[in-house]
Amino acid sequence: MMPTCWLDLKIPPPIVGVLVAIAMWAVAKVGPQFSLELQVRYALIGTLIVVGVSFDLLGLVAFRALRTTINPLKPDHASALVTSGVYRVTRNPMYVGVMLLLFAWGIYLSSLLSLAGLPIFVMYITRFQIQPEERALENIFGEEFSNYKKRVRRWL
Repeated sequence: MMPTCWLDLKIPPPIVGVLVAIAMWAVAKVGPQFSLELQVRYALIGTLIVVGVSFDLLGLVAFRALRTTINPLKPDHASALVTSGVYRVTRNPMYVGVMLLLFAWGIYLSSLLSLAGLPIFVMYITRFQIQPEERALENIFGEEFSNYKKRVRRWL
């Protein structure tokens, strides 16, 4: 089991996403650029935005339907284990949604270096958000959560 850290569950994931997006913008002109045909670029950006927002909204709707907390800093307040809808595809659809939005931003910036924000976001959210959430859910839901983890991937 991973030991707890002072960063566990401290920064709301949307704020982490915004901070990574700012860092991506800050380094966008430093490294190599890439180019895509304009139509391809905008189609890809549009698709990533639609899919990312869909993951976010479907995750929120599923939480609301079961009337459990959506506060990512208080997973120990969960009153229900959400395993239906988009949660059959990924255990963390809202984080997947933010990652897809960051991917769209990286494509918009056309910077290879800015795309490094994606694995940084995934690593940070996994270590300081998802793993502490999983510990809390394991404590609350026990074997039900363990079985869910075996069936559904953490990301995609």
